Amino acid sequence: MNSIDLNGKTYELDAPDDMPLLWAIRDVLGFTGTKFGCGMGLCGACTMHLDGEPIRSCITPISGAVGKKITTIEGIESDPIGKHVQEAWVKVGVPQCGYCQCGQVMSATALLKNQPEPDNAAIEEAMVGNICRCGTYNRIKTAIHTASASLKGGSA
Repeated sequence: MNSIDLNGKTYELDAPDDMPLLWAIRDVLGFTGTKFGCGMGLCGACTMHLDGEPIRSCITPISGAVGKKITTIEGIESDPIGKHVQEAWVKVGVPQCGYCQCGQVMSATALLKNQPEPDNAAIEEAMVGNICRCGTYNRIKTAIHTASASLKGGSA
């Protein structure tokens, strides 16, 4: 039995220590916002935050998250930066099919926490591990700039 801190609440997990965090949170706890993409940590669909840093939950075992704070897409709006990112995503109309967008939002939030005013090169570098099959990369970049401007009180 493992105890994890998920979106500010403590949950007891009756699952093997080596179970990927993605499956523990989706299948055991029922938080289905984070998506399964490739299962190898390459596509970014499963991105969550572990102590504020983006991780690929499909390759992170439960044991690697015990004692740390986990944030999923269901909890990101309680983060002021995450809330701005979500609002920018809606304002810009980023999603097409939407499947990858939870991971994209999580990665964009982590970027803006570390670099509040990123240029295009910084955005591309931070988002390179997130694949969008619909090709909404330009809208994602615009939304990140919009969120950045919103955070500093301006508009993009």
